[in-house]
Amino acid sequence: MATSANRQSDSSSRLIILGAGFAGLQLAKKLRNSGYHITLIDQYNYHQFQPLFYQVATARLEPSSISFPLRKIFQRSKNVRVRNTKVREVNTAEQKVVTEDGVFQYDVLVIATGCTTNFFGNKNLEQYAYPMKSTTEAITLRNRILLNFEDALNAAPDALEEIMNIVVVGGGPTGVELSGSLAELKKNILPRDYPDMDFSKLNVYLLEGSPNTLSAMSAASQHTSQTYLENMGVQVWVNAVVQDYDGHTVVLKDGRQIKTRNLIWAAGITGNVPAGISKEVLARGNRIKVDQCNRVVGMQNVYAIGDIAYMETPEWPNGHPQMANVAGKQATHLATNLQAIKNGNKTKQFRYKLPGTMATVGKRKAVVDLPFISFQGVVAWLFWMFLHLMLILNAKNKLIIFINWAISYFTNDTTLRLILMPTRKQVEMAKQHHSIEE
Repeated sequence: MATSANRQSDSSSRLIILGAGFAGLQLAKKLRNSGYHITLIDQYNYHQFQPLFYQVATARLEPSSISFPLRKIFQRSKNVRVRNTKVREVNTAEQKVVTEDGVFQYDVLVIATGCTTNFFGNKNLEQYAYPMKSTTEAITLRNRILLNFEDALNAAPDALEEIMNIVVVGGGPTGVELSGSLAELKKNILPRDYPDMDFSKLNVYLLEGSPNTLSAMSAASQHTSQTYLENMGVQVWVNAVVQDYDGHTVVLKDGRQIKTRNLIWAAGITGNVPAGISKEVLARGNRIKVDQCNRVVGMQNVYAIGDIAYMETPEWPNGHPQMANVAGKQATHLATNLQAIKNGNKTKQFRYKLPGTMATVGKRKAVVDLPFISFQGVVAWLFWMFLHLMLILNAKNKLIIFINWAISYFTNDTTLRLILMPTRKQVEMAKQHHSIEE
């Protein structure tokens, strides 16, 4: 099935972008109203701001605050067409992308499909643990957390321990931020909502397989983040590698066990590689090998950017960190190179200098590492909030998030604790439109 975008395109400028994450969206925005005829393909009709998923999961923000309709973003872009469908296969020999809604021909293909949760082949974890790599998964986790305490009201004594233990696996920024948010939920909000329950029995565990939380950050940030969490009541277990989980008991490799119905998996990611891409161009982490112009190794007109791209440089011999900042910079650089190619000019190699890393733990608690300084505490927390607010796409959402944060700061409360379960009709509609996550 040919698309309207393909029919209107000339023979040398049909650009397909797979994925509307930070990299894909930025590339499309940089090339809108250019000479390229762009088809942006994503299974969702919205862009998702992943760094704040944990605030959706803990009922601090509504999903609409961090999700942005793609068609609205490109309303005034005459050369960008959005298609909401899943990719079945990429055929580089015939220069086409096969989707559930038809076939799209391309002259230039950019793969920006990002990463998905890595359960490291453990089918039990995949079945029973709760990931958080999309807005819908964050909503599912919010429902699970809120339903958990509804279940606790009428639970038998022998089932209460499983309900009152929440286990977060993975001590990176996502795990640390989520654990801190759950600890604040336990302290400030749940006792008001459930005055007849004893929340001293609620335990939040953070399990990290390495010796430190935030292992990619400075020693000061590692130590401070763990201290913050422990002071907030989080039980931080380092050198704790999860071996299995059956929906009721977490089993660690060293033999320790935790009874829980609530295992949140934030311990690893793997590249979301479309079918049809040769395994010969895949690197560790299931990422696609690219040269320093983000061109897929061995191909002339296929590129990869963002988390899915693996680029070795003298500064980054093991590839760049999988961060939003890298994705955005690669997209901007590739847009410049594609324009140069179209105009017959030379391309330039990508260079990246890490501006810094950061993570928030809770109210007035954050850690920030910049190239020239590391700092923690209130200033770091304000720095984290300001930067994330500036990264939100539009002014309306910035204002909504700021208001929610202000209310939460002064009241230690939110009003977003809604349990919204899908109806039968919603499930049927999702199946009809191929939008149920696998």
